[in-house]
Amino acid sequence: MSAAIETQKSGKAEADNGAPKASLQIPEWLKADLFLELLQKNVPNFKCIRNFSAEASENAGENYVTLMALLNIDAELEDGKSQQVSYMMKIPNEMVQKVINNRKFFGTEGIMYRDVIPEMEKLYSDAGVQVRFSPKYYDIETPSEFGVILMEDLQPHNFKNVNRLEGLDIEHTKCALKKLAQLHAASAVRVEVKGEYPGIVCVGVYTDDVLKMLEHMSKTMTSLYMECVRTYEGHEVYYDSLKRTCENFMSELCQLLKVDTNEFNVLNHGDFWANNIMFQHDDAGKVKETYFVDFQCVRYGSPVTDLYYLLLSSTNLDLKLKYFDYFVKYYHDNLIEYLKLLKYPKRLPTLKEIHIDLLKKSFGAVSIIMIQMPLALLELTEAADLCSYLGTSEVSIAFRRRMYTNPRYRRHIEKVLPWLYHRGTFE
Repeated sequence: MSAAIETQKSGKAEADNGAPKASLQIPEWLKADLFLELLQKNVPNFKCIRNFSAEASENAGENYVTLMALLNIDAELEDGKSQQVSYMMKIPNEMVQKVINNRKFFGTEGIMYRDVIPEMEKLYSDAGVQVRFSPKYYDIETPSEFGVILMEDLQPHNFKNVNRLEGLDIEHTKCALKKLAQLHAASAVRVEVKGEYPGIVCVGVYTDDVLKMLEHMSKTMTSLYMECVRTYEGHEVYYDSLKRTCENFMSELCQLLKVDTNEFNVLNHGDFWANNIMFQHDDAGKVKETYFVDFQCVRYGSPVTDLYYLLLSSTNLDLKLKYFDYFVKYYHDNLIEYLKLLKYPKRLPTLKEIHIDLLKKSFGAVSIIMIQMPLALLELTEAADLCSYLGTSEVSIAFRRRMYTNPRYRRHIEKVLPWLYHRGTFE
C-alpha cells in the first residue's frame, strides 16, 4: 500500500473554485515563534524573525496522507543583515488519521531520520566514504498531536523529481538503484552491528489495523480490477489464472509479509517510487546526487520489495520490461560492492538468489500493479484522497475504475500482465 506520496514540489493546491483545498489548509498553529529555538541553534548570529510564510507545496492529487508545507523565513542577524531560510514540513492530514485509527504515522519516520539513517551513514563514513540518503532532519516541538517531520528544503539545491507520468530513464533508474543498494547494504550490516531494528521499523505500515482495512478494501478492489482486466487487449491468455491469484489477495499478501531469517534481508524503503526520489543535476543535466524521502513505510524483509516497486511503478514504459533483468543485475553489482566495503560478515547473496526471490515473492509484483502503479500513472485529480482510494462508496469505486482504465496505465499493464504470466507469477 502506498501509505504516503510525498514530493518537495512548489505550488499551492487549490480546489476547482480557486480556494485552497480543505484537506491542504495550513494549520492555525503553524506560526513563526515555533522556529525561534531551531534558528538560534542553526543560524549563526541569529537575532529575530523578520518575515515568515507557510504554504502548501503540493499540487492537489499528488498527496494522499499528508500535507507538505513549504516554510520561508527571513531571519535577521545581529549585524543587521538578513538570511533566507527554508524548510519542508510534513503535517498529518487529520481526516486520514481518523481513517487509520489515529495511528501516530510519523513514529516510524521520525526514528528513521533521527536514528537509523544517521547510523547507516556513519557506517560509510567509518569506511572512508561519504554517503547521504536523505534531506537533513530537524527535531521541533509543535501543537500537532500526531507530530510532524521537518526537513531541509531541497529546492534551493536544485533537487527535483522526475515526471512520474513519463517514468525514469536509464540514467535516473541506475542512480536510484545505486543509492538503494547503498541503503540496503548498510541496513543489513547495521543489523549485524547493532542487532534488530525496533519493532515499529521492522513491521512498517502493515499493522493489524491496516491489514484489516486492506482486507475490507480488497473485496471490492479485486472484483473491480478483474472487471477492468476484461477490457485489456490480450487478457484472454492470463485472465483465469490472474483471477485465481486475486481471489486470494489477502492470504498471498500476508504470506509475502513473512520474513525468512535464513535469507538475505534488508530494511526496505517500502514506498519506493518516483515521487519519493529526489535528483540533483549538474549544468549538463547529469545526475549529481540522489536522495530519498518519505520513510514512513519502511519494512524489514527481502530486497525484492523495493525492486518490484521501483521497476514496475516508476520506469519508462520502453525500459520497464526490456531492461528489467539488466536493472536487477546493476542493483546486485552495487549491493555486493557496498556489502564488501562495509565488511558484511555473512555470505553474500548471489544474483541467482535475488532472481529466485523475485520469482518466489512475485505476488509483490501483483500488489504493485494493482495498487501503486495505477496511482503513479494517474494524472492529477481533485478526487485523489485516501478516502476515495480506500473506500467502498460509489465515489471510491468510480475513482479506482478511472485508475484501472486510464489510457496510460493500460499501455503499461497490457505489456506487464503477459510478462508476469509468462514468468509464472499467477500460478
